[in-house]
Amino acid sequence: MQVQLARIGKPHGIRGEVTVQLFTDAPAERFVPGEELRVEPAKLGPLTVLGARWNKEILLLSFEEIEDRNQAETLRGAKLFIDTEDTADADDDAWYEHQLVGLAVRVGDETVGKVKSLSILPSQDLLTVEDLAGREILVPFVTEIVPEVNVEGGYILLTPPGGLFTLNTDDDAGE
Repeated sequence: MQVQLARIGKPHGIRGEVTVQLFTDAPAERFVPGEELRVEPAKLGPLTVLGARWNKEILLLSFEEIEDRNQAETLRGAKLFIDTEDTADADDDAWYEHQLVGLAVRVGDETVGKVKSLSILPSQDLLTVEDLAGREILVPFVTEIVPEVNVEGGYILLTPPGGLFTLNTDDDAGE
């Protein structure tokens, strides 16, 4: 299974470096020189990491195949992937988006929706849950609210704070 590590942003400097938006918690382990990454769109890759360095809070990558700013500009918006068989994590509390999407969302024994997506944000991750009425609800992906993820069982268990599934709905608009 392929997992997205990053999305390429704008070029940095004239030597072909690019900024990246990260989708991994371990960039130092993923972007090592010599690592070959699959690229979408496929016509742009694969790319081999030449170097990775931090510029303030932005990760900059250089690739063996990219020599200058003009070539780097052609990568803008491309997605970088790695095969999950190569990324065996010892952390049992880590999941990839593809493992979570489609799981039933339960509160107690009641199914209240399904996971639509996972957003990786600087402060905390958010699950987008589609409730039974088709509305999207953002749920902080923290242990206090999501105490159980059971991929094999096909569900996640929530202990949501009051109003999480009813706040800002049409039912509340007139009250």
